[in-house]
Amino acid sequence: MSEYKKFFDLEKRTLEYSKRIVLLSKSLSKTIENDVFRKQFVRSGTSIGANYCEANEKFSEKDFIHRMKICRKELKETHYWLLLVAQNNFGNEYINEVLAETIELKNIFCKIINIKEGSLRSSSQEMLVDD
Repeated sequence: MSEYKKFFDLEKRTLEYSKRIVLLSKSLSKTIENDVFRKQFVRSGTSIGANYCEANEKFSEKDFIHRMKICRKELKETHYWLLLVAQNNFGNEYINEVLAETIELKNIFCKIINIKEGSLRSSSQEMLVDD
């Protein structure tokens, strides 16, 4: 198990994820294809932690959910680019670690969004019943 999976604090975990993204970028050989992939996955992969920090400074629950959805979107994009990297860089074991963490983070963010949306729906319905 990778050492960065020990973090339950998502701010720390997404920061470590960003560091891993940068390290992966540096480990890739210099090819035209990798240069394209590198720019894309570094941009989307490192934005997740920044967007999560922003989500924690929410103005409302709707704002929090919106920002969490941005994190999920960036994770999906990062996953796409990492799959292309994996197909073009056989033998780089580090890619599989980063891909596994991408999927795990995506699942965590999906779960948080589902819970928050369910909670928001129930509180909206309670307010309608009370009126």
